[in-house]
Amino acid sequence: MLDFETAIASFNPQLPLAVALSGGADSTALLVACARRWPSCVTALHVNHGLQAAASDFERQCEATCASLGVALHVRRVDARHRAGDSPEDAARVARYDAIHEMAAAAGAKSVALAQHADDQVETLLLALSRGAGLAGIAGMRAAWARDGVDYTRPMLDVAADDIRAWLRAQGIPWVEDPSNADERFTRNRIRARLLPALAEAFPSYRDTFARSGRHAAQAQSLLEEIAAEDLARAGTPPSIEALRAMSRPRRANALRWWLKSAHGQQPSAAQLDELLDQLDACATRGHSIHLRVAAGFVLRDGARLVFR
Repeated sequence: MLDFETAIASFNPQLPLAVALSGGADSTALLVACARRWPSCVTALHVNHGLQAAASDFERQCEATCASLGVALHVRRVDARHRAGDSPEDAARVARYDAIHEMAAAAGAKSVALAQHADDQVETLLLALSRGAGLAGIAGMRAAWARDGVDYTRPMLDVAADDIRAWLRAQGIPWVEDPSNADERFTRNRIRARLLPALAEAFPSYRDTFARSGRHAAQAQSLLEEIAAEDLARAGTPPSIEALRAMSRPRRANALRWWLKSAHGQQPSAAQLDELLDQLDACATRGHSIHLRVAAGFVLRDGARLVFR
């Protein structure tokens, strides 16, 4: 693990930089450190979900923090209510990231810094394992990526949560605690409250070892995506059924998963992908039709090719 100051010292984003600020300890520490390192080059972005009574307290805390630093604060209020059957956490996350991206673009930021840390990464990995995720899930949160010309970075993924709070206390900097973090109806909170203390007792270096496993999974996932892209380039767009059937079942699954994700933004469930593979196995004649629900649409046979609608 890195200490907080070392992590910030090694962080070299494109400027101007925007920091996603919730008002909590992690994002407050990130904003303060960045504003001190790059004066006049940093703005803050706050998303008010309006999902709890404390939301206005978070916004006021962000205003006070930014005023003390001389940092401009951009605020976006969003409707993050989830639809029936959807995860409330997932709905709030999607709304938050979309709002952050819109504000960053409007502010002219070239980079956005996000405050997730090593404990968050461990929680993400444990959640993925509990859901039976593949390599993409076990890889955890990405350290960096780009969206529409804006760089996104998580510079604290190798920093423990306790180290961040210790730095804030040493600096005498206030923050607010999200009361929902104590609500163990949320799986992530149960992991934080029950599993992480047990892991720390049994495996003191679990943050480092879990992070290493995540990096290994990310490298393997990257290789699978390269292979899938090459296979799809040969199979054509949309993919040829004959070309897909010529592949081994695992390779075909990899190609189909990447096709649905890269071309259509869809993520099939394990059961849906298995059924699609079975349908392709049975697709030995021209008369065999395919009409299968996958994610938010349907995979269909259209002559010699598969299409998604």
